[in-house]
Amino acid sequence: MITGFHQETEKLVIGLMSGTSLDGVDAALVQLAGSGLRTKVKLLAFTSLPYEQHFREQIKELCNVDHSSVDKICSMNFRLAERFAKAAQAVADQASLSMEQIDFISSHGQTVWHIPELDPKQPELSRSTLQLGDLSIIAQRTGRPVVGDFRPADMAAGGQGAPLVPYGDLILFRDAHKGRILQNIGGIGNCTVLPAGCQQDDVIAFDTGPGNMIVDQIVQTLSAGEQLYDSGGQWAASGTPDKDMVQRLMEHPYFQLPAPKSTGREVFGVAYATKFLEVAAGRGLSQADMVATATWFTAVSIAHSYEKLIFPNHDIDEIIISGGGAHNVTLMKMINDLLPGNQVTTSGAYGLIDDAKEAVIFAILGNDFMHGVANNMPSATGASKAVVMGKLALG
Repeated sequence: MITGFHQETEKLVIGLMSGTSLDGVDAALVQLAGSGLRTKVKLLAFTSLPYEQHFREQIKELCNVDHSSVDKICSMNFRLAERFAKAAQAVADQASLSMEQIDFISSHGQTVWHIPELDPKQPELSRSTLQLGDLSIIAQRTGRPVVGDFRPADMAAGGQGAPLVPYGDLILFRDAHKGRILQNIGGIGNCTVLPAGCQQDDVIAFDTGPGNMIVDQIVQTLSAGEQLYDSGGQWAASGTPDKDMVQRLMEHPYFQLPAPKSTGREVFGVAYATKFLEVAAGRGLSQADMVATATWFTAVSIAHSYEKLIFPNHDIDEIIISGGGAHNVTLMKMINDLLPGNQVTTSGAYGLIDDAKEAVIFAILGNDFMHGVANNMPSATGASKAVVMGKLALG
């Protein structure tokens, strides 16, 4: 436990999150009491500061080995931190609180590269991960202690450093009588399986594959940058998915891997979306059909993961979806159609804003770091033991 940090008092904490969709910085102001699995959580305010298109494209360049460079990575580490600090201030302002009233800030940072497993084809590359958004910059701009850089501690213990959200899912959504799947659809899709009455060691979690990432990139390319995403899934709804093409896409090695597993923009990023468009054009698909096919791909990858890795071993009563994908009406309908007989809803039905969940969970992870409580989930990441993830910068 950090010296002077008392277990029994309530804390005001800001959680910051920027995901693989690169929409912007999500900031959640939460009231926390206690620590570990008994943490009490109340969301007080939420806001999101979107990235401008040119800034988003600059981040994407860093996620592509053909366009990245050490000077750009170095600079972006500080530039992103300035954005995180502004988001923290914005959510405090929204709640009419001064920054001095905030106990600490917890930031996920922005993942630009993630190597969860060794690649025999590139033996010189170590298992590793990199999140940008320097903690010291955030601390100096806000004057508050800042916790972050969570993933390396789990990887040092033999884990993949992902997914981290399942620990918070367990705290927020476990139920004594209902089996639940928590499905986040951001840039990448990830799920947490909470069997009825589960304990921490019973939780299963993994990345299901692409979430909004490919759909968003295709929409941006086809619209020449005029649209950043398919609002409400309207473009996809006007097309017809090429289900044979998606069946072939599902032959990608990632979908054959057992859990735990994780992926990111380095696998399903711009290069993958570019190849997707080339194949779709070769099959004579219209633009609407291309968007519909990419959306169907996301839905199928989620359903396939459940059917292969979850349903054979667990009784599931509810599927709760969060993230940007929860707003895509066409995607939600596709998921419902692929999972007949399953109750599919969103986290908003449980009083938690769909877009806020991950930022709230990083506030929880930071809180446990401050209490010295192990906050990874070895059953989800593959780590050899429970560890305290995070590092601290003082303002």
